[in-house]
This record gives sequence, C-alpha cells and structure tokens, in this order.
Amino acid sequence: MTGRNVRWGILATGGIAARFAADLAELPDAEIVAVASRSAESARAFADRFGAERAYGDWESLARDEEVDVVYVATPHSAHRAAAGLCLEAGRNVLCEKPFTLNAREAGELVALARDRGRFLMEAMWMYCHPMVRRLKALVDDGAIGEVRTVRADFGLAGNFPATHRLRDPALGGGALLDLGVYPVSFAQLLLGEPSDVVARATLSEEKVDLQTGALLSWDDGALASVHCSVVGGTETSASITGSEGRIDIPYGFFFPDGFVLHREGREAEKFTADPADGRRDTLAHEAAEVMRALRAGETESPLVPLDGTLAVMRTLDAIRDRIGVRYPGDTV
Repeated sequence: MTGRNVRWGILATGGIAARFAADLAELPDAEIVAVASRSAESARAFADRFGAERAYGDWESLARDEEVDVVYVATPHSAHRAAAGLCLEAGRNVLCEKPFTLNAREAGELVALARDRGRFLMEAMWMYCHPMVRRLKALVDDGAIGEVRTVRADFGLAGNFPATHRLRDPALGGGALLDLGVYPVSFAQLLLGEPSDVVARATLSEEKVDLQTGALLSWDDGALASVHCSVVGGTETSASITGSEGRIDIPYGFFFPDGFVLHREGREAEKFTADPADGRRDTLAHEAAEVMRALRAGETESPLVPLDGTLAVMRTLDAIRDRIGVRYPGDTV
C-alpha cells in the first residue's frame, strides 16, 4: 500500500459508521471505496454521502471486493462475529467495532480465524489510540506514580431507553456493560492487565439486561479497580489512577481526554493538555491511522490494541455477566 491510498470498505450504515466515515476524511491517504448494508437503498445513500463508488445490498459482496484493503465493521455487536468472520474468510483485513463480540468464545473464534488467514484484525478501541491516553500510559509505564495500586473509572448515560431500544434487547447484546462498561474495563486492563478475580453487582431490567453495573476487579499483587456503567444515570465519565508515589486524575471523558493532572507528593500538580495538532479530542481518525500504519508495515495486529488484550477484556466482561446473571442467546459463559 506504499505510495497509494488505503481503500476502506464500510459494513453497516448506522450512526457510528457515519461518524467513522466523516472522521476518515481527516486522513488524506484514506478513501472509502465501498459500502455494504442489508438494504441496497441504505448502502447507496451512504455511499453517495461519503463519496464511495460501490454500494452493496449484502455483506458478502463487500467481503469479496478485492479492491478493498480493510473493512470497518460497524454493525450492532451481536452481529460482529458474523460480519467480521465473513470478511476475514474472504481475505479482507478488519477493524471491528467494540465491544469486539458478544462473548469471549466468539472473540476467540475471530482471532483464530484472522491468525489462520494471516489477515489484520483489530478492535476499534479508539481510546487505546488516543494521543492523551497513550501519553498517560507512557507516564505510568515510566514509573511516574510508582506501582499502580488502584484504578477507578465510570461511564453512564441518563438513558430513559424504552423497552424496544436495542440497549434493552438481549438478542442484540443489550445492557450497560457491553455498550459502555467495555470502556472502564478496558481502561483498567490497559494499566493492570487481566484481573485474577471479579466481583460484580447490577440492576437488571425486565428483559434481564443490566441497567447499571458495578464491578470490583482484583489482581494477585493487591491492585484493585472499581468500574461502573449505567444507562439510567449520567456520570462524570472520570477516571483516577493511584500509585505508590502519586496519582493521575482525568476529570472528564477518560476515554477521549483533552487533559489530565499528575499529583506527586511534595510537588506542584502537573497539568497535561492535548496538542492542538492532534485534532479534535473525539475524532476516530487516530484508530484508523493506526490500522493504516500497521497495514503498510505488514503487521497483522496492532501493538496499541493487541488481540490478546482484546480477548482478556472479553473474558472479564464474561466474568462480570456471569456474576450479575446476564445471558444472551447462544452464550456459553
């Protein structure tokens, strides 16, 4: 792909697909060449809106399009296994929205398929590619706050979602945990890795999906993480990391921060702010740029969003659902 644009296919035409397509325009070496939906009309309208040449009324045609370098899968997460699997089987590289799949079993199947086919696969965990999150991670890794002892993170929406909404539908992987809780869990595991134990409680809807969930994750070295998600109350979406020698606070939007504060004993608090050159704090272009960098380097996974890390997060989400009693059709957890 050196010397030419990376050619993207977009699978699904909902809100997150439109947002990704719009942000992709920030990258001059990216172009959308094809779009797929289960509706030919929807695919054509989306293609016209974002300048794609080809519009398909089925997923298979996009998966077989050999002029597509990488497919962005933007379906509801209940369809990620089928959609991403179809593309990988056909030899396409894939960026798949989060949560990666409904459960760890499906995630393992996709990772095994990508590795067997030698195709690139990455979860669209844009937080991991965000410049400020990467800066924070580097500070922690360099020992700026000593050994990490606790992590706290929350993500809640005021909601009032009706029973007919996808977030209330078990068949679509409804509930707060997979839609929102994946962020605080992923944040904790970015810093501490996979926990050794999980304790969780939740408030369930009549449909038996979680309206809000709180979990305490623990590690063998004594580290703890407290994570919370909700679709019935808006939260600060803040986070804090406490170490043996200091603390880092993200006051708002921990998964796309425009700054954070480093506190260390005996020193003035240090404020870190985003570089304007990095663009909007909420752009999805950073994850797309990482995919394109990896493809040009001949890599089949990203060091920023490694597949083993994605599998570990899915195992934790499975464990939380096991503790709170949320099951989806086809689950084996």
